[in-house]
Amino acid sequence: MSSPVRSFARLLLALSCSSLGIATANAEVTIYRCTDASGALTLQNSPCPKGMKQEARTMQGVNTVPMAPGAAGTAAPSAPTPPATAPTSTPTEAPTTKAQPPATPSAVPDARWLPPPVLFQCTTYDKGGYVTEDPEPASRCVALRTVGLDGNPQSGAGEACEVVRDTCARVPDGALCDAWKKRRDETEVAFRFARPENVEKNRGEYERVVRILSESSCGQ
Repeated sequence: MSSPVRSFARLLLALSCSSLGIATANAEVTIYRCTDASGALTLQNSPCPKGMKQEARTMQGVNTVPMAPGAAGTAAPSAPTPPATAPTSTPTEAPTTKAQPPATPSAVPDARWLPPPVLFQCTTYDKGGYVTEDPEPASRCVALRTVGLDGNPQSGAGEACEVVRDTCARVPDGALCDAWKKRRDETEVAFRFARPENVEKNRGEYERVVRILSESSCGQ
């Protein structure tokens, strides 16, 4: 096949392909045969440029069948769509309630243990402090300075004192245990560092306070 014929065949193929997707019914196609000064032949679907010999020929177009984009030849049959099935509902589990531990009853004091007896916090005239079971404040005789008739303290022959009472207040119930422990410590010191004639007396007082503390709710 000569070159102009092959060019003509390619042109027809190009025109046919350009019409894909649009159904044509025997549309006419004009082919232009162009020859330049050197005798070279060109076939095209548009008029020849100036200076070239032109021959026009009208031809019947090629009937085409539209094809889906991307399809080649006979389209393969699509896979059958499976019938829609109703979604299966997953049974919803009922929310489980975590078992709560039984409430712990509030601590109730054992009836066998009695609260400690009442104590009093006392302050002396010189700002000292102690605890006692006696609600009556203790009295003290504070020595006074004496002078002679001439006002000279060196020549004073007598002695005098002023009676003062300690200031006491009841210990609150919430602080009684600490107060009794302080009372126990005070009696222990008085017992261990007592003069020989007071050892037995102070020992008995210390043991009494320890017994009160151990038999009350403070000792449990």
